[in-house]
Amino acid sequence: MGTLMARITAAARSDGDDGIGIRTLKALDAVSGAEELDAVTEPLKRAVQGLPLGRLRGVLHGRPLGHPLHPALVQIPVGAWIAAGVLDLVPGSERAARLLVAVGVVSAAPAVWTGWVDWAEQHEQQMRTGLLHAASIAAAVGLYGASWTARSRDRGGLGRALGFAGLTAVGTGAALGGHLAYRQAAGANKTEAVAHLVEPGWHTLGRPEEFATGTGVRRMLGEVPVLVVRKSDDVFHVLADRCSHFSGPLSEGEVADGCVTCPWHGSVFRLSDGWNVGGPATAPQPTFDTRTDGKGNLQARLPGAG
Repeated sequence: MGTLMARITAAARSDGDDGIGIRTLKALDAVSGAEELDAVTEPLKRAVQGLPLGRLRGVLHGRPLGHPLHPALVQIPVGAWIAAGVLDLVPGSERAARLLVAVGVVSAAPAVWTGWVDWAEQHEQQMRTGLLHAASIAAAVGLYGASWTARSRDRGGLGRALGFAGLTAVGTGAALGGHLAYRQAAGANKTEAVAHLVEPGWHTLGRPEEFATGTGVRRMLGEVPVLVVRKSDDVFHVLADRCSHFSGPLSEGEVADGCVTCPWHGSVFRLSDGWNVGGPATAPQPTFDTRTDGKGNLQARLPGAG
């Protein structure tokens, strides 16, 4: 841990005229590269993945929404705590502020659950940063719990002080969550760019006889890798090869029962339409139209791309 802190400190003290924002980013990048944290992340990851959640796991990931559920749920506790902070500055609002503090503590529970379930399906770098995010939120929940207790015992001054400390902690956690989502792309749809990278029109993938029935084969459409699966003599399915969850190679996954399973995190996609039917992926895979041209070549194109 001492080595880690030294590395973060060194990154924050980088040479040049870097402002505090850049130094902070470099310190966070140092955290994401800290392999020492894997001694904590690996057992936590196994514990979360081992929870018997069944179909609830997909709901916690946000699959029915088409995007992660966690960012939506965190709005409730964060909003309640911000409102409580405002009311703490308004005389005569003690009762309402105490209620909002309690709402925040209670509503943090489902938000935390969704966060941990998502966290356990990230890459090592995101999980390391995620530990800081989780620690900040845990501190915030603890401080707000103590704030509610103090307020309930008519120790309003202490309750407000603890509340503002909690608001600082939750602000730090929110900043780290933004770093995870936007700088490290945790939870983002990794296939969104496919429709913008493949040129319009038909692209030749090879001769039909090059593809064995029921086996995934990787081909390229320009710079975009695609998965080709032959269902029968004249029926082919073509999907973007990189998984929408974390860019895992679907062509290396198992093809069975009309679906393909990502070998990295177990997301399952239906071959006929790319729909995500299992695993942590919240977005479907882009699919392609197919045909055999006059020369007998298998071709593919984006739907409606001319």
